Order: sequence, then structure tokens, then C-alpha cells
Amino acid sequence: MASNPEVVQRPSGNPDGVLNIIKRQLINLFPKSADCSYVSCYCEENVYKLCQDVVSRHYSEIQKCYAVFVSNPKRTVPLWRQRAGKEEDKLVVWDYHVVFLYQAEPDRCLVYDLDSELPFPTYVHKYVTETFRTDNILKPDYFRYFRVIPATEFLKDFTSDRRHMKRIDGSWIKPPPNYPAICNATSTHNLEDFIQMDATKGPGQVHNLTQFVQRFCKPAT
Repeated sequence: MASNPEVVQRPSGNPDGVLNIIKRQLINLFPKSADCSYVSCYCEENVYKLCQDVVSRHYSEIQKCYAVFVSNPKRTVPLWRQRAGKEEDKLVVWDYHVVFLYQAEPDRCLVYDLDSELPFPTYVHKYVTETFRTDNILKPDYFRYFRVIPATEFLKDFTSDRRHMKRIDGSWIKPPPNYPAICNATSTHNLEDFIQMDATKGPGQVHNLTQFVQRFCKPAT
């Protein structure tokens, strides 16, 4: 994405109170989606790699970044505008999904979703409108919940030996990434802790759709 300039007015400090026009630019965290690490059906690892990329290229911005797991107790979350969708509105129902979120400023937040047909990135309000729409049209079993984890915490704690992508006979449901499985000194697999949406357990904070919008879709003041 090209830098996204916005025009805001700030006091100039002169005695007449004339306002100067100042341009603010968002940092271009990732040049384009095609250059990002991506493996189909491994969205949690794709986001992990995005977090690593920010640490290596824009370290000062990592504190503004989050991994967001989307799921629910029934593991049935409808998402629109997904590349894997077959119909015109590109609807899919997944057990979970993971996206990268960059809250550059309190009133400007971007979503990076390598599985979406929306622009990379998309402002969070547009992404929510296009991808999640509203829970009002859904049965409760399909309501979406959001576990929001700071990127630094995600990088430190997340592990996966990819067991969830193996059949009983040990064969792969989908081919895994060509880099080693993500592990640390204390764990080889804790993906379930991130997918489950019990707000009293697991990392980060869990929100329903309304709470997620209230937290990240803040109007400019």
C-alpha cells in the first residue's frame, strides 16, 4: 500500500491563530501482499510471520500491532469477501480465522488479511462492514468473537506443531509451511488456547463484535 496522507489542521502558534496544514502519513508496514509469507489454511502462522516482519523492519511500530483470532464456541464463523468463498459475496464459514491489526493512531486502524479479497490493508471500519457485516442477521451459533493479542505477546507465547492439520493416518489435510513449526522453551502446541473464546482463559482479551468495533473503530476527534 502506498503511504496514506491525511490533511489535518493544527494551530500555527502565530498571533492571528492561522492554522497550518500538516500531512500525516501512515507507515507502510508491508510493501504488498504478494511479498508476505503466506500458506493457505495456516492463517495463524501467516500472521505470526507478519508480526516478525514488523519487528525486523519497523520495530517501533510493533507495540501498535495485534493478532486477532476470530471464532466462537461452535467453531462456525461466517466471513464474507474471502478469496476461498465460492459465491458472488465470497462467503465462507470457518472454524476460526486470524488477521493482523495495526492501530497506528487511536482513530486510524488497519486490518491486514492475506485471505481477503479486500485491499491489503483495509481500514477496520470497512473491513468489519464487508467481512463481518452484523450479528443481527445470524443465529447465535454463528456470532463472531474476537481474541485480541498484542503482537509482542503473540510472538513470545504462540506455538503450533500443526497437529490440527493432520488426518488420523498422519497425512496432511493441507501442505504445511516449509519452515520449522513454531515452538518455544515451554511449549510445542498451544493453538487451542488462542482459538477458544472463553474470556476467563487464554491470552489477550475477548470481545464480541460490538465490543470489537467500539475498541478499534474510533472516529477522529
